[in-house]
Amino acid sequence: MTRIGILATGSYLPSTVVTNEEIARGAGVTDEWILRKTGIRERRRADDREATSDLAAGAARAALEQAGVRPQDVAYIVLATSTPDHPQPATASIVQHLIGAVNAAAFDINAVCSGFVYATTVAERLLRAADEGRYALVIGADIYSRILDYSDPKTAILFGDGAGAVLLGGVPDACGIQETSLLTRGDQYRLIGVPAGGSRRPADRRTVEEGAHFFRMDGRGVRSFVQENLPEALHELLDRAGVRREHVRHFVPHQANGVMLGEVWPALGLPSATMHLALEQYGNTGSASVPVTLDIAHRQGEFADGDTVLMAGFGGGMTVGAVLTRWAPTAFARTGEQELVGTR
Repeated sequence: MTRIGILATGSYLPSTVVTNEEIARGAGVTDEWILRKTGIRERRRADDREATSDLAAGAARAALEQAGVRPQDVAYIVLATSTPDHPQPATASIVQHLIGAVNAAAFDINAVCSGFVYATTVAERLLRAADEGRYALVIGADIYSRILDYSDPKTAILFGDGAGAVLLGGVPDACGIQETSLLTRGDQYRLIGVPAGGSRRPADRRTVEEGAHFFRMDGRGVRSFVQENLPEALHELLDRAGVRREHVRHFVPHQANGVMLGEVWPALGLPSATMHLALEQYGNTGSASVPVTLDIAHRQGEFADGDTVLMAGFGGGMTVGAVLTRWAPTAFARTGEQELVGTR
C-alpha cells in the first residue's frame, strides 16, 4: 500500500489589510481589547471581485508550482469551505476549471474550521486506494468577511479571508501521514452557525431583516468544547499511532484565537513541540487557517525531513480533526524570503 504525504504547500492571502482599529470602531471595542482577547493585530479581506474559488485557485497554483506538478496530473481536488461561491455547484468544480486540472474529480467538504483536516483525511484515503503516481490537491478556503455582522464583537474581531493548499502524493515509507482522527459532536451544533439561507430557513425578507445570514457563535460554549475535546482527541490519536508526546516536533492548530490556544496548550502535553501561529497577522481564516500556517512554516524552513508534525482543526458541527504526519523530503529549495502568493 502506497504511503501518502505532503509534497508541497501553497497559500493565497488577499492584499487588503484590515487593522484592529478599523474593526474596533464598528464593534464598539478598542484595538487594545481585540489584541488582549485574541492575539490578533490584523487580517486580510478579499476584494469585491474575489470569491472563495479565486482564493482557492491561487493557493492551489502555489502548491503545484512548488512541487513542479502540472494541473492535468492531479486526480482529485478536495476543497474545504463553509463559505462557498454559491450553494451549487461545488466550488471545487470552479477551482478545477480555473487551474486547468481537467482530469481531476472535484468536490467540496464542509466541516467548518475542521474542514481542511477532514479533507486531508478523505484525500489520503482516495490516494491510498488509487494507482501509484497520482496526486490530490487539498484546499482550505474561506471568505468570512461576507457573512460577518461587524457590530458583533464576538465574531467581527476574529476572522480574515484566505486560502491554503497542500499537494498530496506518494512518499517514502518512513514519511507521510501516519494517522488521522475525526470527531463530531452533533448535539452541540448550535454553538456555531449561520441560521438562515438553507432549507430550514430559506432566504426571505424577514431573515434578512433579522440578520440571520450572519455568522453567529457562542464564544464561551466553543471555548469549553475545545478545552474538553481537543486534548482528549489528540492524546487518543498519538496513542493509536504509537507516538510518544515528546517525539512531536511541530503543532499546527486551527488559528481560532491566540488566547484560547494558549490556555489549552498545557493540556496537550507536547513538551518538544513548537506551536506555529499565524493569527497575529492573518486572524482566523476558517478552514484555511491550518494550511496557511503550515505553508508559512514550510516556506520559512521550519520543518526538517522526518519531523513529526501534528495538525489539528476544530469548529462548527461541532467537529475536531487531526492529522499526524512525518515530513517528507521535497525538491523545494527553502527560503525564508519567499513571499506568500497573494501578498505582493
